[in-house]
Amino acid sequence: MTSTTRITICLCLFSCTIFLSCGVRHKTNDAKTQIDSPDKTQSGKSNLKKQDIVAKLKENGHLPIEKQIALYKKLKETNPNGYNFENEDQLTMYGYGFLWNDQRSEALQVFQLIAEQFPESSNAYDSLGEAYLALGKKEESLRNYQKSLAMNPDNYNAEDFIEKIQYPDKKKETPSELFTKVYSAQSYKEDLDDLSRKLIKTHPGVFKFTSTKEFLKTVEEKKALITDQTTYANFRWYCSEIIANVNCSHTGMGNFNPENAMLPAPLRFPLQTVLIDGLLYVTDPLSNKDLVAEKEEIIRINGIPVEELINDIYKHISSQGLIKTTKRLHFNKWSTGLIAYSLGFPEKYTIAIKGKKEPITLLEAQSHNDPVKNSAIVGCGEPLCLEFIDKETAVLSIYSFNFYRWNIYEKFVEFMDKSFLEIKEKQIKNLVIDVRENGGGAPEASIYLLQHLVNSPFTYFPNREDINGGGIRMPKDNAFKGSQYYLIDGHGNSTTGHFMAMVKDLKLGTIVGEELGSNQFCTAGQTIFKLKNTRLEFYTANNQNRVSVTSLPDETGILPDHEVKQSIDDYVNKKDVVKDYVIDLIGE
Repeated sequence: MTSTTRITICLCLFSCTIFLSCGVRHKTNDAKTQIDSPDKTQSGKSNLKKQDIVAKLKENGHLPIEKQIALYKKLKETNPNGYNFENEDQLTMYGYGFLWNDQRSEALQVFQLIAEQFPESSNAYDSLGEAYLALGKKEESLRNYQKSLAMNPDNYNAEDFIEKIQYPDKKKETPSELFTKVYSAQSYKEDLDDLSRKLIKTHPGVFKFTSTKEFLKTVEEKKALITDQTTYANFRWYCSEIIANVNCSHTGMGNFNPENAMLPAPLRFPLQTVLIDGLLYVTDPLSNKDLVAEKEEIIRINGIPVEELINDIYKHISSQGLIKTTKRLHFNKWSTGLIAYSLGFPEKYTIAIKGKKEPITLLEAQSHNDPVKNSAIVGCGEPLCLEFIDKETAVLSIYSFNFYRWNIYEKFVEFMDKSFLEIKEKQIKNLVIDVRENGGGAPEASIYLLQHLVNSPFTYFPNREDINGGGIRMPKDNAFKGSQYYLIDGHGNSTTGHFMAMVKDLKLGTIVGEELGSNQFCTAGQTIFKLKNTRLEFYTANNQNRVSVTSLPDETGILPDHEVKQSIDDYVNKKDVVKDYVIDLIGE
């Protein structure tokens, strides 16, 4: 791929299955990802009434790859207008499905087909380079990476791999080395300008939730902070504010994972904390057990009021629109690192505790638990779960919609068909749909689930007839007829916003929890870039779409009918108050 692909590998219901993180990050710079969008193909042409060629290949997945490719060519020759042959990206992801399942030869043959069909695409040769390298064929890999770079000089990923192949003994900088690395002020400033240009050029709604003036003002403010002593860690923190200013959940720098990896333990904030209703509580004193107790409230850190500190940290966290629940949950996940970055990595941390007169100077951190998961939400270790609470109530948990047609969509279909048949046979009256912590995924999966929940036809994407989400959708034979309840939180992004917007608009059931992290409007896809001097990698949405819901605002997430939040006691005691509330509601 034109830039390093990032994937999330989940414990899976189906062996050896790979789930892509929401918004599928791949194919960058000269090709715009369209996986999550039904609106246009890569070439910008309408894809109305055309069948999905990748779905056709998947139907014939039992055939050897050579026969699948022969089928592709035959269909293109005999029925050129019947399938979406112009969508390079979906075919590319089909190839990567093979590569990620360690079917390297099959992946290579798909990428060779793509290079043949799209000879002007830098991405095609980049993918070929990756496949050849996976097969240990370094000369062929080098040749294709060089061809890709010649076609697209901004393909820094190809540049990096060319260097790795030519200089295999060159050591890669460790995260701790990057933390203290210093570039010239001029290099930093050039990269900040490059960052802002690429965001403005690529993101389709870069100024939807901010103004041009405010965005450019933030860029200039960060440039003014740059000196010849600025470290790479400081630079990443400045970049995160510029990116977060776009207010887009599909635009970021790696969900704080790189920053967390490079931060030395002694510089971290030495307490695990959780933010609840604007108040900061200690959840684990770590090495400061003799100084601080669990559940104590911190009101100041190094003299800075907690509210002021959190407001600064929020400026650096990407989320959709003006939704703050996502920012709060993100903070709770990475608190020891985010506090350290915001305060500029102080050597000492002094805190003020509510009810105590004297400030407390903390011992430096020896360890941390970041990233922290809310352990009250207990899954089954799979992306899809069905649980029967009693004879009348079932809970269907959907932790991901990442079931794409080019990969494992049929697994989602199989699970839903089986589950709703069982729900019908057991005569379940109350169905709880839990989409908390669901970062999104394929619109087809969202649609297929909705077809099991509605009792009348609906339109998902308006004015569309293609199979990727358009047209009128009919209820399934086993569509649920009883009472429905939905559990939501600030982690619900992308397609989860589309799904819940439809649920809200169609009045399918009672929604419980907190403001969702997204809504009916969704920026989608992700184009990955690297900055020329610092090689900082970031990704940005490259398309946008919305479902057929017009009554809800774009700035806020889907709101619950019953807002339910954890208290500090609930959090520490691992009590799932949202799920408990729904069970009690059903009992009433």
